[in-house]
Amino acid sequence: MAPKLTIPLERLNLNRFFEGEGPFDSPLTLTQRRIFILPTRQGLFFGLLLVVMLLGAINYDNSMSYLLTFLLASLIVVSILHTFRNLLHLRISVAVIAPVFSGENVTVPIILDNTGYPSRFAIRLELPKQAPRSCDVANNNWTNIDLSFPTKSRGKQSLPRITISTVFPLGLFRAWSPIRFSNNVMVYPAPLGETRLPYHSQQYQQRLDGGSQKGADDFTGFRNYHSGDSLRHINWKAYARQQELHTKQFGSNNNLELWLDWRTLPETNTETKLSQLCKWVIEADKTDVDYGLWLPNTVIKPGDDAAHKQHCLEALALFANTSQ
Repeated sequence: MAPKLTIPLERLNLNRFFEGEGPFDSPLTLTQRRIFILPTRQGLFFGLLLVVMLLGAINYDNSMSYLLTFLLASLIVVSILHTFRNLLHLRISVAVIAPVFSGENVTVPIILDNTGYPSRFAIRLELPKQAPRSCDVANNNWTNIDLSFPTKSRGKQSLPRITISTVFPLGLFRAWSPIRFSNNVMVYPAPLGETRLPYHSQQYQQRLDGGSQKGADDFTGFRNYHSGDSLRHINWKAYARQQELHTKQFGSNNNLELWLDWRTLPETNTETKLSQLCKWVIEADKTDVDYGLWLPNTVIKPGDDAAHKQHCLEALALFANTSQ
């Protein structure tokens, strides 16, 4: 007995023609079952014109009319083949997507790899409700193209559907493939609020000026000059040699810690508090002070490097508040 032919139910879902399957990991190769093709408006008009021409040829029994009609009809077959092949086996991948702040546009770098195949022409890429981008890909080559879309809220967000399409060479047919990648976009809260950092304690200010604690006069090195630094700590000798302006650091400066604390903020809504903390993280990163972040159910110990900044911003982006 011959085996039964079974078709997966997901292939019968018409939604896959518009939304695609997935999400898939990058990179992805466009195979036959991922590419759809239908006539364009111009293609439908061209087909209707051929029908009229055929009826005229039959009515007048004109051999030249038959020849012209069938010659033009052959263009349809050739167009279907070349339009479909313009996407077939094209390899698509998404490069690293940089995090953004809420309200900014996300840039999605797309790489089209055409290694081992002839040149592709008039490849069109678009995101939902965004302007499309077009490009050509040379044979045995690759190209990159940037897509963008706006953000409205913070958090880890899925990448929207990417539709790749072409109407090459005659515009009679459109081949397309809707793709959903598994890549995520990290969106930080919008950095809004007071720019001045929350230096509340007198103890902090005394330690910043050198103070009287043990080790306050131990020289530890230089750092770039910041507005407000004490004039007596500036390295004037180096500046006289036309070098950049630097400030001397002493032992007490390295022990400074600044806490960006949720509990010190006024009783406002969650997003306003997160925006203020985000603003403070950015400002604190510009200083040489170790800063920590306190959130309900999350405490990040003080640090001052780029990884620490990213850790704090991600904690703000993924924060889920259960109580004010």
